[in-house]
Amino acid sequence: MMKEQEITLTELLDSRDRRWSHEKFLMAHYPKQTLICLTVVMPGKVKRNASSLIVAKAATKALHGAFDEEMSLWEQKDLPTGYEAYCMVSVKPEAAKRRCCIIEERHPLGRLFDIDVIGPGGVPISRQQLGLAPRTCLICGKEARLCMRMHTHTQEELQAKIKEMIDDYVQRL
Repeated sequence: MMKEQEITLTELLDSRDRRWSHEKFLMAHYPKQTLICLTVVMPGKVKRNASSLIVAKAATKALHGAFDEEMSLWEQKDLPTGYEAYCMVSVKPEAAKRRCCIIEERHPLGRLFDIDVIGPGGVPISRQQLGLAPRTCLICGKEARLCMRMHTHTQEELQAKIKEMIDDYVQRL
């Protein structure tokens, strides 16, 4: 059985700073490429567990399927603060973001993938820039950002929904 480790807010914020620093490093070394950064949506203090690794594996497979031919770098980190993967591709940022949005929308676990696409100068490409609707809440279907900001749903509700999604996915494998 995998040991689950709770993380602190400081550890989470530090991991975001390290991730941003690594993204800047990659963009400096691959200036003509587009950076894709993958993390797993896992609310709560435990970011790495058996469920998050199932999601990470599914997301990794989906990204390789979408970008394998254009991929020049693939790095992954399995950390207590959560799974991270970095991918450099020879696809224009907007086209890469469209592919990633399709993955997030169509894959059975896609709502649990957080796939950021970062263009030249470190500027993330947003769904809104492409004329796409914002991501929706796992539970009620409203705009996810609003539910998060308003704490509309409890962590227990979110975790139960995530468990249900992962259990359904695993049963279909």
